[in-house]
Amino acid sequence: MRFDTSQHMKMGQQMRLAPRMIQSMEILQMALPQLEERIEQELESNVTLESFEPGADEQAVEQQQAESERDAAEGERPLDVKEDGGPDDFERLDTLEQENPEAFENQYESARSRETDEYVPGSRSVSRLAGERDAKMDAMANTEARAESLTDQLLEQWAFADIDEELRPPGRLLIQHIDDDGYIRIPLPQLLEQAGAGQDRPTLETLEKALLAVQLFLEPPGVGARDTKECLLLQVDSILEAETDPERTLAWETVRTLIDAHLDDLVHNRIPRIAQQSGLSTADIKHAVEHMRRLTIHPGRALVNEASAAIVPDAIVEYDDDRDCYIAYLTDGRIPNLRVNQEYAKMASDRAVPKPDREFVRTNLSNAQWLIDALNQRRQTLLRVINVVVEAQRDFFDQGPQAMRPLPMTQVADQLGIHVATVSRAVAGKHLLTPRGVYPLRKFFTGGTQTDSGEDVSWEAIKAAMREVIDAEDKSNPLSDDAIADGLKSKGLDIARRTVAKYRSQLDIPPARMRKQF
Repeated sequence: MRFDTSQHMKMGQQMRLAPRMIQSMEILQMALPQLEERIEQELESNVTLESFEPGADEQAVEQQQAESERDAAEGERPLDVKEDGGPDDFERLDTLEQENPEAFENQYESARSRETDEYVPGSRSVSRLAGERDAKMDAMANTEARAESLTDQLLEQWAFADIDEELRPPGRLLIQHIDDDGYIRIPLPQLLEQAGAGQDRPTLETLEKALLAVQLFLEPPGVGARDTKECLLLQVDSILEAETDPERTLAWETVRTLIDAHLDDLVHNRIPRIAQQSGLSTADIKHAVEHMRRLTIHPGRALVNEASAAIVPDAIVEYDDDRDCYIAYLTDGRIPNLRVNQEYAKMASDRAVPKPDREFVRTNLSNAQWLIDALNQRRQTLLRVINVVVEAQRDFFDQGPQAMRPLPMTQVADQLGIHVATVSRAVAGKHLLTPRGVYPLRKFFTGGTQTDSGEDVSWEAIKAAMREVIDAEDKSNPLSDDAIADGLKSKGLDIARRTVAKYRSQLDIPPARMRKQF
């Protein structure tokens, strides 16, 4: 085998994105909460960037001038207490102390602090006297405490459980293997193998006793179950233990029988088969199923229920009666107004400032100005895209989802004269608050087909029409996917059966046998 080295020349074109361009695209793609966090980081790291309130500076200057003019007009009456001063001087001193008690209190405390060179509790700083608050302390005070994990809460319950001491260590071992849904997924023999060897290692019999104690004493009922059936049975047993009404007790006993012997048939809605095998009437089974709605297959989530993040709409669409059209405006009022600090701008060109310092300031000034430009560009691009959407989807705002029109991103990009990737980034993660609710902005960009009459209709409109067909069906004889396709065809929408099945799954609509009501 022979190895050779050689040199070749070739011509080609390459497109490389500058770091600034990449960062600009990232800012365009950010939703409002992310953008607020990014701006806060920039304000903390860039000394040349500052936020301001429009008109605040002018008001501060006018207030300062007014105070200066008032002081000059009124003048200051000097307090001259002579060595042989009379009672008038001390009366003036008492009057001043009564009018400004906090100032005099601070004077006394400051003097005592200087004399003893120690901190005097209760003494106020100048900022406190001016009524200012410590923003960091306020933020710490208002920060929500971190929630305890499911394991920590269960271990705390286990510490107070009335059980034999020999069961506490294996119980803690079991609790550490309970997942967020409340289940112990790992088999007990395998759990013992993972525990390793040692004097504290429990036997399988002790571990099974500890599991029974965990299931009995820990709340909510169902925690510590090894499968769905055991989880539901634990909850039913807890209800039966506290139930005193004979009629409800009978109903829950029926529920327990169904879960224990016919859970698979219940999951697949095989009510006649259950009635045939159990001897119960269909009415009794349906009554028991209604009781089962009180049960949960995720008991652990009752203790670690993570709240969903609130959706912050990036724009609001409203109807204008005067112009008979819909208008959109951005909800970026929480985004602070940014500007370059003029003192640092002067420092960048001041020869008296050392060169390394000037270079540092110039770099930060450039970054600050770029961020301001990127935010302005984001605002303009997003608003232009939303305005095109509002104009193209007028029927949606007037009539609802069934009137949504196809709107490819390429069409919007061509109309605005921008790249389709820019449109995609502009709509990513954004939401619109409309008269019909909050919708993801990307939802308005959809493909579609044509009806038999040649009218364009979007896939979202087809899904809305499919839901209307299913809602109108006879629940005792629900429509199959083929029948749903026929119903859509009667509306002029020729859709294949497999497409109906796909959209039905996307809409979380179960198949016909699961929708049947007996």
